[in-house]
Amino acid sequence: MSLASFDFSPSMTLSYFAERPNRFIITCILASKGTEIEAHLPDSGRLTELLKPGAEIYLLPNNNPERKTAYSAVCVKRPDGKGWVSLNSTVPNRLSGLALKNNLLPSFEKWNYVRSEYTKGRSRWDHLLETDSGEKMVVEVKGVTLTDNNQTGYFPDAVTARGTKHVLELIDINEEKGWHAALLFVAQRSDIKELKPADWIDPAFSQAMRKAGSAGVLTAACRCDVSPQGMRLTDEIPVILDKSADKF
Repeated sequence: MSLASFDFSPSMTLSYFAERPNRFIITCILASKGTEIEAHLPDSGRLTELLKPGAEIYLLPNNNPERKTAYSAVCVKRPDGKGWVSLNSTVPNRLSGLALKNNLLPSFEKWNYVRSEYTKGRSRWDHLLETDSGEKMVVEVKGVTLTDNNQTGYFPDAVTARGTKHVLELIDINEEKGWHAALLFVAQRSDIKELKPADWIDPAFSQAMRKAGSAGVLTAACRCDVSPQGMRLTDEIPVILDKSADKF
């Protein structure tokens, strides 16, 4: 088993996507019963390329009586039918933490893992790293699901003013003595071989991302194998910061 992987619950059930009433709720048809149910969607992105009528989605039942829905979406089959995409926006933090702790990403090979959820300045960062000499680095993680179906992934898939603010804060931190900053993208699918900013969706974020790269903020990306059985971080992929990321 990979040092950066985890298994999905064997209790998951297959369903077919019907519609999305709001950002966090989808309706699906259970494959086993043919009944329509509501499920929580842990990813608030647009996901329009993935959530199409009839798309296969695995759902995880929950027994919490305080939850408004009896299921949560876990993964959806890719439109090409050749793989799956994770629909849980908390997964990138979990997998990246495992990868950083086990020194699996070449871009971070000189850094030691300190902790998750570290507050510095005006924000809480996903990870804190440190070198043997005491240099520190905050890492902000972003999950990626959007692709042009030609092996290029894009971020974001919806306007994110909060994300832009975070990137600009990373620039400020990176300028402090003894501090460094990184932006780590985790592709929640295996068919992405490079990552670019989605200029046509959020020009402000794309501009901030390029500014961060020019200012010395480390920008890195990795991808994952996803299946109904689980998810595994596989390798790093390049981040392309030139302005060729036209709308597909």
